[in-house]
Amino acid sequence: MATKNKKITKEEIISKYMDYVLEHEKEPKTVYKFCKQHEIPEADFYKFFASIPAIKKGIWDTFFTNTLALMQKNNDYESFANRDKLLTFFYTFFEMLTLNRSYALFTLNQGGNQLKNMEQLKGLRKNLKEFAKELIADGNKQKTYKITKHNPSIFSEGAWVQFLFLLRFWMNDESQGFEKTDLAIEKSVNTVFDLFDNTPLDNIVDFGKFLYKETFA
Repeated sequence: MATKNKKITKEEIISKYMDYVLEHEKEPKTVYKFCKQHEIPEADFYKFFASIPAIKKGIWDTFFTNTLALMQKNNDYESFANRDKLLTFFYTFFEMLTLNRSYALFTLNQGGNQLKNMEQLKGLRKNLKEFAKELIADGNKQKTYKITKHNPSIFSEGAWVQFLFLLRFWMNDESQGFEKTDLAIEKSVNTVFDLFDNTPLDNIVDFGKFLYKETFA
């Protein structure tokens, strides 16, 4: 039995929530019932999350922050080219997602309402777009001519649509060790960077629309 003085961490709450969802094959109906079952003071829950939907979003935010932390442990990461930084991000993120595949598949497929289930990715979308903007802004600093610089906003939106495409691919991937997802990451990142380096803006926007259509078709 948990002691009243024990401090409950954000990570513990997330872990217990994910276990609850997988064991019961449903979300807890209320914060009260979830906390009561796991002997967590409600006040401790609310220190980190305002509601059940908030913890769902928080889990994806944690996947993102943990991915960055792992990447930055590599002493060579800061010297990587932007293309390699984005490759590293996607490889690391999907490795982490694979460790939590049962939860990810359940929560993304829950109830069959894909649009509603995507609500939990709002925080991740913001974080990923900011990450992509920083990559391009850093790359632009190294370019002398304005015409060769990339638009951070367009690139960040493209990175998000690319992520959704890869997420859908990963969810359906049945290859050993999800090696096809790794290949999809490599090809899609290289394609996007090649497009940005060699393709007019209108064609890039068209490519983004194509990826979006393929993701939600």
